[in-house]
Amino acid sequence: MKNKSAYFYSFIAPFMLVVAIIGFSFRSQSKKIFYLPLGIISFHLIIEKEINRRLKRQDILNKVKFFQKNK
Repeated sequence: MKNKSAYFYSFIAPFMLVVAIIGFSFRSQSKKIFYLPLGIISFHLIIEKEINRRLKRQDILNKVKFFQKNK
């Protein structure tokens, strides 16, 4: 169950970004501002997830190096 929801949430942020770009491109000038928060939030979610992945991978690498030194 956890894996299925992880895949689902992985597609939400890029989908939100695509909707924001399309909405910002094709809407009239007065309604473009409504898509700006959606784009900002989706961009933030993508960047945050990438930063968390890098930090977790770096932490795992540091643990592996620590255990190799103390072997």
